[in-house]
Amino acid sequence: MQIDLSGRTALVTGSTQGIGHAIAVGLARAGARVAVNGRGTERVTAAVDRVRADSGNDDVIAAVGDLATEAGAAAVLEAVPTVDILVNNLGIFGTAAPLEIDDAEWRRYFEVNVLSAVRLIRAYLPGMTERGWGRVLNLASDSAVVVPAEMIHYGMTKTALLAVSRGFAKEAAGTGVTVNSVIAGPTHTGGVEDFVRELVGNKLPWDEAQREFMIEHRPQSLIQRLIEPEEIAHMVVYLSSSYASATTGGALRVDGGYVDSILP
Repeated sequence: MQIDLSGRTALVTGSTQGIGHAIAVGLARAGARVAVNGRGTERVTAAVDRVRADSGNDDVIAAVGDLATEAGAAAVLEAVPTVDILVNNLGIFGTAAPLEIDDAEWRRYFEVNVLSAVRLIRAYLPGMTERGWGRVLNLASDSAVVVPAEMIHYGMTKTALLAVSRGFAKEAAGTGVTVNSVIAGPTHTGGVEDFVRELVGNKLPWDEAQREFMIEHRPQSLIQRLIEPEEIAHMVVYLSSSYASATTGGALRVDGGYVDSILP
């Protein structure tokens, strides 16, 4: 399958590292003009250079702004006034005892993981529908439907993104714009390595630590390993293309067979 996104502009939020960086590279390789987002100018500039080098596409730009704030979202919208492909990847995660999560932390997770996406959809969706083409992709998680006991606040935000995706897909019905969520399973990123170490300790070599984490904490996985960021990116690039024009309002799984069932 030859995916050609030439002439399309994509914004990938939280794309200076990890899954977001892999998605930015994948879209750039397919020919899209890609905007890389992060909170700091220096870090975003470095990420832009990496995406250009990794993709062979020089049409990569910076979109600096903290999307958890209205001011940060405004800065990103000024840098990238129009997009054809919006990938809401930005997210935070961490462990916490459920009864010890205070109101401020609940709000922080909601504002970063959910409201940042809603702000950008509100801003970009009207232009997409007016032009008769667009793609909105929200990065959800297996935690949306199999909520980990140690990450209730994170799971809540990913469940919310499923609702956000389905609702905005209905708003865009019949316009040529598709809105979907991608349910990612446990993925091998720097942050997840730290998370694994929190749960299984630092004594084991990484391969053994990863295996113990999957057996003890994510036993539902059928592939029994962490997913690589590029595997998530492949799905996002496909959904961003014309090949996925009949797929909307969906929750597409790249979870390693982790989730037994999906919300309708």
